[in-house]
Amino acid sequence: MADTAGYERFFPYDDPYPNQREAMDRIANALERGQDVLMEGAPGTGKTLSALVPALAHAREHDRTVVITTNVHQQMRQFVEDARAIREREPIRAVVFKGKASMCHLDVGYEECRSLKETTRSLVEAQADRQELADRSEALLDDVRGGDGEAGEARAAVMDELEALDEEIEELEAANICDHYRANLTRDTDAFHDWLFDDVRTPEEIYAYADERGLCGYELLKEGMEGIDLAVCNYHHLLDPTIREHFFRWLDRDPAEVITVFDEAHNVESAARDHATRTLSARTLDGSLAELDEAEDSRAGRARNVIEAFRTGLETAVDDALGFGEREQVGDDWHDLAIANDDRRDDLTLAFLDAYEGSGIDAEIDLALQMGETLDEEYEAAYRRGETTTRTESATLQAAGFVADWMGKGADLGRHPMAAVRRDAGTEEVYGRAELYTCIPREVTEGLFDEVAASVLMSATLRPFDVLEDVLSLGDPVTMAYGLAYPEERRRTYAVEGPALFSSERDDPETQATVAETLADVIEMTPGNTLVFCPSYAEAERYHDRLGGYLDEAGTPTEDLRQRFVDGEMSSTSRSGGAASETPRNVGEAGGSTLFTSLWGTLGEGVSFDGDDARTVVVVGVPYPNLSERLEAVQDAYDRVYDDRSEAGWRYAVEIPTIRKTRQALGRVIRSPDDFGVRVLLDKRYTRASRDMGKYGVRDSFPPEERDELIDVAPEKLKFAMLNFYADLDAYDGDPPTP
Repeated sequence: MADTAGYERFFPYDDPYPNQREAMDRIANALERGQDVLMEGAPGTGKTLSALVPALAHAREHDRTVVITTNVHQQMRQFVEDARAIREREPIRAVVFKGKASMCHLDVGYEECRSLKETTRSLVEAQADRQELADRSEALLDDVRGGDGEAGEARAAVMDELEALDEEIEELEAANICDHYRANLTRDTDAFHDWLFDDVRTPEEIYAYADERGLCGYELLKEGMEGIDLAVCNYHHLLDPTIREHFFRWLDRDPAEVITVFDEAHNVESAARDHATRTLSARTLDGSLAELDEAEDSRAGRARNVIEAFRTGLETAVDDALGFGEREQVGDDWHDLAIANDDRRDDLTLAFLDAYEGSGIDAEIDLALQMGETLDEEYEAAYRRGETTTRTESATLQAAGFVADWMGKGADLGRHPMAAVRRDAGTEEVYGRAELYTCIPREVTEGLFDEVAASVLMSATLRPFDVLEDVLSLGDPVTMAYGLAYPEERRRTYAVEGPALFSSERDDPETQATVAETLADVIEMTPGNTLVFCPSYAEAERYHDRLGGYLDEAGTPTEDLRQRFVDGEMSSTSRSGGAASETPRNVGEAGGSTLFTSLWGTLGEGVSFDGDDARTVVVVGVPYPNLSERLEAVQDAYDRVYDDRSEAGWRYAVEIPTIRKTRQALGRVIRSPDDFGVRVLLDKRYTRASRDMGKYGVRDSFPPEERDELIDVAPEKLKFAMLNFYADLDAYDGDPPTP
């Protein structure tokens, strides 16, 4: 057993929450054994500190660094607050790290930044060398004046070096350099690092501090990360293998010296899948062909054989996949096209092979890669010399690398070939892209979890743990789950015995009338605001149009909408500024308002609605995602990989992610011990009767303690149940509403 008491000095408050001490003890012991941890904790259980406190204590004892990561912006702010609280109790060195794009003063890309740094460093080093030679020349001149005959020859050689160096400096000064990075190299930056570790600084604070002094805060931050106690970062710093390698090097840590903590870890599966997926557009292929046409290189012709044939194959596959009149309907968002086949290679590969007329695909792909590398080096040199204002990346290198992966990995298990089209907003031209979609996330996560010392994955919705262990390739982790610790009498969760809202039933007028009437009852009986989560934005708009309220539409910043909604600052019934709709009845008599949104939007997780911000939350239907080709590919891959599990594809890819999203939505309310509220699941598939519906009944997919709280109620009885609950809590401002 670990000396768990040792972590207490990192706990920033007087008393842990219920179950928090137990969680910290178990995590401390797991880390000591080198075991990963899966921790599910309802809002208010103190998940972050439960993980951070024992992790920091372990890291301090074993000379390691803790890296905590999230994909939710609001949660990163919470990490900063927690780290600052810890620092007041126990000195720690912590940094908050974002990507270069959010901290760069010049707004340049990664490759441009790298080139600017190299050129700037070369200039500074050349100027330093020149100063040394100048000092040497002066000393030799004194020797010459003193009668040293050999000093004259030595000085002549030094003067030749100075002349050559002056020419080099002149060329470098005419090239592209970064003045901010130059200041880093030529000025004393100790004050920056003293300031950096005098508190836990946000990227915004670092940017402002550095900008005011003409420094590059991003590079200074990287230089100050060696051996720190805690780093806060985004998912991509850990899930992208290349970025992770750089990140650990900045920390000056081997992977085995790092403890990772993943917040909102139910998102790791999809994030890992996104990081491993590769795409190649027709525009990049066209750029490659233009490069090769201009290249004076014997390899260019053979490289062109491959690139041109793949370009032709992509165009053929896209044309064949588009149905009659479908091209005219293509908009400026990517529209997926099916090109995969069950019994043979995909249509793009077949079209590529049919169009290819070279002397050997593998050899000419290698030549294309070589040509791309040559061209990229030339672009790098031109940028460093100042001949161009932007650092161009070789389209041939990108295209050849993708074609190599497509041919080498396209038929692998867990890789799904796809195509897509979009319309160029400027030219109106429809063009395509190829995509090698990654279905199995463990291809990304397995290497990470194997190489680090240990990992803690936490979320309010991780269960079932065994599924997460499978899809992320976690070996024998410690698991723990803590439900809501707040008084049960201050919450109710109702499963409404209404229609089963299968997609085929949602357009039925009678079904819509039942749903709308039930929602109206919910809104009317709620002493405060109501959140309504629907299976899609279209469904949200449908019921908003019948009942009024606020409508969430894609595109508006989430926090802006939340703040305007809870502050009552929205001047219309629509997020987009639309006019109020006619309502069938006077809903909201208790004084609250209603926000309609999609369960798959941004309001479903990482956003808190405390107190009257939202008293009731409703999930309409079982909001399964659209069964797209991508999702079907993931299902098929899971069925094949986990063929010893019943219905693995459906459960892993569809049912469990949907229930996790549903549980996340329910968690938007009841955020503190003094809070109270109602959660409504509007679909009979959540009721006890759903156990006769086979895989479509989802009640048993909830964790046992949450399932036990579900109260089945008829649609027409829901308003009375809510009225009694809220009235017992004296929640209404004045007389209760009349049903």
